[in-house]
Amino acid sequence: MSKGGKLIIFSAPSGSGKTTIVRHLLQQPELNLAFSVSATSRPRRGKEKQGQHYYFMSTSEFKNHIKNEDFLEWEEVYRDCFYGTLKSEVERLWEEGKNVIFDIDVAGGLRIKKKFPEQTLAVFVKPPSVDELKIRLKKRSTEDDDKINMRIAKASVELATAPQFDKIIKNYELEKALEESHQLVADFVNVEKPKKE
Repeated sequence: MSKGGKLIIFSAPSGSGKTTIVRHLLQQPELNLAFSVSATSRPRRGKEKQGQHYYFMSTSEFKNHIKNEDFLEWEEVYRDCFYGTLKSEVERLWEEGKNVIFDIDVAGGLRIKKKFPEQTLAVFVKPPSVDELKIRLKKRSTEDDDKINMRIAKASVELATAPQFDKIIKNYELEKALEESHQLVADFVNVEKPKKE
C-alpha cells in the first residue's frame, strides 16, 4: 500500500458515542477528512445503504477477501460476523488527497496503528461507565437483550485496551468530547481550527 495522508482512528465499546464524534468531525471542512467505509458480513439494519454505511457481503465473499489479503485489518467479532477495512477503500481516499477517519472496533484500530505508526492517530472514546453503556444500547432499540449483553461483556475487555491508544477522550459530556476530538485531530493534521465568530 502506498503511503498517503493521515489515518485517524476512533475506537470504543459499542454505545460510547464514537460514531457521533466521527460524524461531527467529517462536517469540519478544514480537517479534509473522508470516512473509511468498513466491510461486513452482517445483514443490513434498517435504512443502511451499500457502500455508504458498509460494504455488505456474504460470509464466503468476506472469507475470499481474507484469503486474497485484501484487508488492512479484519476481525470475526461474533461467530461468522466479520468486519474489516479494505485496502482499496483507504487507497481510494488517499488518491483523493484526503485524511482517512475510521470508526472501528478496538482490535482493528490497534492493528492499523501498528501498520502505520507514524501517520496514525488512535483515539479511544471512553464512556462514563459500563452501566451507562447498557442504557445507551437499550435506547437504540436495534438489538435484543442477548446481543446487548454480548456487547457489554465485550466492552469490559475493550475498556482494558484504552492505555494502548494515543489519546483517550472521555465522552461524559458530548459537547466537551466533540470539542476535544476536534482539537486533537486539527493538531494532528496540522490545521488551524477556525475561530468562532
